[in-house]
Amino acid sequence: MDNGGRRGHSEISIENVSMVYPGEGNESLMALDNVSLDIRKGEFISLLGPSGCGKTTLLRIIADLLTPTAGSVVVAGDSPTSARLGRKYGIVFQNSVLYDWRTVRKNVRLPLEVMKIAKSEWDERIDSMLDLVGLKDFGNHYPHQLSGGMQQRVSIARALAINPEILLMDEPFSALDEFTREKLHEDLLRIWRRTNKTVVFVTHNIAEAVYLSDRVCVLSPHPGRLSAVVDITLPRPRVRELRDTPEFFALVSKIRNSFEGV
Repeated sequence: MDNGGRRGHSEISIENVSMVYPGEGNESLMALDNVSLDIRKGEFISLLGPSGCGKTTLLRIIADLLTPTAGSVVVAGDSPTSARLGRKYGIVFQNSVLYDWRTVRKNVRLPLEVMKIAKSEWDERIDSMLDLVGLKDFGNHYPHQLSGGMQQRVSIARALAINPEILLMDEPFSALDEFTREKLHEDLLRIWRRTNKTVVFVTHNIAEAVYLSDRVCVLSPHPGRLSAVVDITLPRPRVRELRDTPEFFALVSKIRNSFEGV
């Protein structure tokens, strides 16, 4: 079974990145302190840590939604701005952020409209994405007619509609119940295998990070520093029964213990 052979050359290079948010008066908050990390093409990386450790800030810097106070990020040999303008990113947020007045198809169509993709391609892309996430029969439904898990699958379809190289995911399953979350883990890994995207996944759930990832990058809080990078040596494809194995528990414990020295 595949155990990381899909990893390629470096696609995202983060060098000595720090981020300071200004406050009132002379007060300021250092969210990230001197973070360096290389993420390889086709790799599934999790940024793991408690609230306030800067993991979402780091994701937003990669996505060109924030500019770091110091350091640099290179994406596929270019700047994050060039990567964003070149349609290299798809982003999935914690909440599905769907438009209630648009059907599922029209929600998935939105980035195609914004990016001015040729209208002749719309139907084929939308059909392909809805089939990929298992919602081909729900295209004419509205978001309020879907479960929370189905809404997040629509968000994933929308993020992939422009065929980005990199999928950025900011705690996309944290608001869902455990049963729905585990089902979406299976869906996400199936989509990842089929699309070969580079995935950067933000979470505060250790077991989730271990189950999904090639590597787990542990961030310490206040300020966020990269305190550990743990290779996940579990075989792929991952199956639910893996969660009950000694190897899985050992990796969860190893990561949990990496927080204790912070």
